[in-house]
Amino acid sequence: SYSSENLTYSSRSIDVLENSSRVEIFAPSVMSNGNGAITKICVEARKGEGRILVDVENILFWIDTQYSIRTAKNVAEKYLNKSLASIDLVYSIEGNATLVEGSSAGAALTLATIAALENKNIRKDVAITGTINPDGSIGQVGGILEKGKAAKDYGIKTFLVPKGQGKIIQYEQERKCERIGLFTYCEIRAIPKEVDLKKELGIDVIEVSHITEALKYFIEE
Repeated sequence: SYSSENLTYSSRSIDVLENSSRVEIFAPSVMSNGNGAITKICVEARKGEGRILVDVENILFWIDTQYSIRTAKNVAEKYLNKSLASIDLVYSIEGNATLVEGSSAGAALTLATIAALENKNIRKDVAITGTINPDGSIGQVGGILEKGKAAKDYGIKTFLVPKGQGKIIQYEQERKCERIGLFTYCEIRAIPKEVDLKKELGIDVIEVSHITEALKYFIEE
């Protein structure tokens, strides 16, 4: 088994795939204009030589996305406790986002990889954002509120976010002006405001710290 922060991966094994297994998962992202969007990530597992193959359409493919994919494979391999030397993984990333921040899709990439290798279905009403670390822990990301709004608009009912990001701090500008003689002097201050994502979005927002926690919400038995 593989342990991290008191969470233990089960010892599992996978049979060599007779046919390919393909799954899709939705990952909220942020476009270059700052608005949220939904990105569809597809992962196919098939007989092969342990290669990672990537097919990316209509987006910029950054180095951090490549790193996240490699980390996703490694975490999945440890979770399954099985070598993937005889299996190829094919990743396809599609969406309206003109820019995908690959690191923030790390958790989604990992979940989809595990599901494809186990030939499991993924729920379509759940989405996640968060980085993935080599030990399987899920790291914090930016643009949480924008991603959450995009998820809700897409029909997502449950939005998983990294631990500590179920509530965020936003800053509102407060403008105060005072006229002194012939001149008006204005001061602009940034006032912090705590935003509870669950209340703000009107959907379930659940904090997760590790990929094993997130799997419980995604995998259909």
